[in-house]
Amino acid sequence: MKLHVDRRAATSITQQLEEGIRDWIQDHGAGGGRRLPSIRRLAATNGISRNAVIEAYERLVAAGLVRSKPGSGFYVADHAASLASQPSATQALEDVTSGMWGLFSAEEHTLKLGCGWLPSHWREGDDLTHAIRQVARKSRSGIFEYSTPQGPLDLRGLIQERLRPLAIAADAQQIVMTGGGSHSLDLLVRMLLEPGDVVFVESPGYYNLFGLLHLQRVRVIGVPRLADGPDIERLEALLAQHRPKLFFINSVFHNPTGSTITPGIAHRILQLANQYDIQIVEDDIYADFQHTPTTRLAALDGLDRVIYLGSFSKSLSSSLRVGFIAAPVAWVQRLVDIKMLTSISASRFAEQVVTTMLQNGSYRKLTERLRIKLSDQMAIALSMLKQAGWEIFNEPVGGMFVWAKPPEAISPETLSELANQWEITLSAGHLFFADHQPTPWLRLNVAYMQDARAKAFLEAAS
Repeated sequence: MKLHVDRRAATSITQQLEEGIRDWIQDHGAGGGRRLPSIRRLAATNGISRNAVIEAYERLVAAGLVRSKPGSGFYVADHAASLASQPSATQALEDVTSGMWGLFSAEEHTLKLGCGWLPSHWREGDDLTHAIRQVARKSRSGIFEYSTPQGPLDLRGLIQERLRPLAIAADAQQIVMTGGGSHSLDLLVRMLLEPGDVVFVESPGYYNLFGLLHLQRVRVIGVPRLADGPDIERLEALLAQHRPKLFFINSVFHNPTGSTITPGIAHRILQLANQYDIQIVEDDIYADFQHTPTTRLAALDGLDRVIYLGSFSKSLSSSLRVGFIAAPVAWVQRLVDIKMLTSISASRFAEQVVTTMLQNGSYRKLTERLRIKLSDQMAIALSMLKQAGWEIFNEPVGGMFVWAKPPEAISPETLSELANQWEITLSAGHLFFADHQPTPWLRLNVAYMQDARAKAFLEAAS
């Protein structure tokens, strides 16, 4: 097996080997069982070290493409050809994260039209400041001590009550507090997945999740997201082919498309989950932006196959990282153990601030105002995009995001130049696909679109 190895390339020799063998398997290894060259032979043929070959083979074993038979060698695994066609989960970390952090490091004066949080001038500081002062005055432990591993019982009880209107019957003992939505995902990835496991994500979907899955060295397969939820026909075909451990779903005001799962799609997803024996992680961190609750998978399932995630960070403050996981009782202790090993606890201070605002009603009133404001901004943003001739994936009734495509006459280079001209930072569409496939679609945050620069940008890109 002669592979192309470029010692001057930025990509490591091991990664070049892995990708070369992966391509060879896709072309020659259908059906599995074919023996691969020995470590010594492959190293000699390509003029490389045996250690590089060993590491490449081990990566492919972990990814499920290769089987190791002690004393015999390495063989193409069953179904390896179909797995090889999926994007590699062992690509360099910088390839996964490239372009993700531009919004976080952008200059303060730029208009972050593609970001995933509310503008600072939208934030209402009075109630939050009052809660912070109250916690600081009444509870010195909130400032100086760790929180409990599972999270304060009073806060978990308040969350239990907040889930009732969503028809989610979660006992306080089923709830684990976290440091926000990304922390929740990280804990679940660590607990439930091992290298080489297959997981499904939505495509497009949440780019930070893709990075977490990459770190765990799992196989990531995208399920197309439509206006009413995941593409059911494609989902069923992929389930029959790959049998994943988990399917990650963003149910309401999906990031980045803004779409919401319909009841019929939700029921069908659970039917398929039962049929193929998979777990579902339902990410619902935008729940508080929804006026009238719609069907949740966790409500239909009763927290049996579905693990439910929520967060207060999007609505309250990006700096107060408070989220939670509602899971089957049997999994709670293991989640808490992993949480203690990785972070000991979430922020006791932040948890007490959220508890105070839930108890005095200020959080409820805050989210009611945010829903109205976002709904109004969504209507304005959709009108602006239509007038500028942009294509809209679907028309959300609320939330922050619109997934839109500029007119075909506008090249990506021109769009980038226009964004720079108007001091606008965009989120490149390829970030929202696990394989970073090129796409003209962009995520736009409606909370920023009243700015004069956004209006001028859209007009120039029409």
